[in-house]
Amino acid sequence: MVMLENVRQRCDDEEFDVLHFHLDYYPFSLFHRQPTPFLTTLHGRLDLPEHQPVFSMFKDVPVVSISDAQRRPVPNANWVRTVLHGLPEKLLMPRPSTPSYLAVLGRIAPEKGVDRAIKIAMRCGIPLKIAAKVDRADQDYFDQLIYPMINGNPLVEFIGEIGDHEKPEFLSGALGLLLPIDWPEPFGLVMIESMACGTPVIAYNRGSVPEVIDDGVTGFIVEDELSAVAAVHRLYDLSRARVRERFEQRFTARRMALDYLAAYRRLIDRAEPRIRLVSSAE
Repeated sequence: MVMLENVRQRCDDEEFDVLHFHLDYYPFSLFHRQPTPFLTTLHGRLDLPEHQPVFSMFKDVPVVSISDAQRRPVPNANWVRTVLHGLPEKLLMPRPSTPSYLAVLGRIAPEKGVDRAIKIAMRCGIPLKIAAKVDRADQDYFDQLIYPMINGNPLVEFIGEIGDHEKPEFLSGALGLLLPIDWPEPFGLVMIESMACGTPVIAYNRGSVPEVIDDGVTGFIVEDELSAVAAVHRLYDLSRARVRERFEQRFTARRMALDYLAAYRRLIDRAEPRIRLVSSAE
């Protein structure tokens, strides 16, 4: 809050052309009465009831969504633009490899469906490697459901959390990334991390998935465990070079930056000119 107040005070001196926040709702009350154009990128889910009063109170505050799916619960918000996430083009590059396993990347949590990923891999008879962290809030889920499924299971290897420098080798060695989520995820960054390495994605049709995956090109969009198993056997038909190409076309940091620049220009063009009061001594 101290940081936000310091920024607001500097707005009084007209130091900024536009302000861009990634702090959820915190800037709304403090900045919607001041003249500097601002917008906020919302990163979380908006389908919970507690979000509705915020958008009723601050219906004119400009906001950016990270997917069109994220907008659906609050269609009347002042949406400026949807800006899909992007990555530096060369952050994750394909590595020479002979893909031989399925992969899970990110976080072990009930909504991420890691238990479903294990079932899919076991039904296919293909090894599964899980490179994911376990947050404290999800420890019970891991202990009670995931650990019994992987303990002593010759098909499943639990690696734990990995860094960006380890992801290219991990993802390049995978036949495909499994993302059997059961929640309206606003944007699954692991999808484009996988695509950057040329690795296709099999994901449940939830949230932003249809906006990210080109079905039959960069992976497959499925509805359940059975269709996911069928999709695994179709991974061999996809071009990994084409997967990487689509990443370069749609999900680079440069494309994301250009989208935000367009949003800034729109805000600045719509802003009312400021009237600066000067004293007779000036």
